[in-house]
Amino acid sequence: MTGSHVVPGKARPRGRFPHVKVVGDLVFVSGTSSRLPDNTFAGAEVDELGVTTLDIRAQTRAVIENIRDILAAVGATLDDLVQVTAYLVSMNDFGGYNEVYGEYFDEHGPTRTTVAVHQLPHPNLLIEIQAIACVSRTDGQKERS
Repeated sequence: MTGSHVVPGKARPRGRFPHVKVVGDLVFVSGTSSRLPDNTFAGAEVDELGVTTLDIRAQTRAVIENIRDILAAVGATLDDLVQVTAYLVSMNDFGGYNEVYGEYFDEHGPTRTTVAVHQLPHPNLLIEIQAIACVSRTDGQKERS
């Protein structure tokens, strides 16, 4: 599957860009958050008084699961990731993010860069991740080594 894709069943991008673009063997995943299809955010709870509690662990898990789903839509998996860039609003969240990241990847996984940013597109977001995967394809099918 080549070209650009907005993945059905995922939260629509908040702009005119795809979730994923496939160019040859490379799969580029746009910056992905914990936003759900109903436009709520995993890891963001608001109580009856309007107090918001944000959970970096829940958001990180949701982001990686969203990336997993986006990759699956083009025949790729988390194992195909070669590079990720994570954007954290606060490096105070690095420990929780790193803990959950380690549930999915180890030293044999993708290379990683993590940077702090001033803000993300919504105040309930603590993290966004963009990713690049590489897949070998033969006759439109993915090869597994």
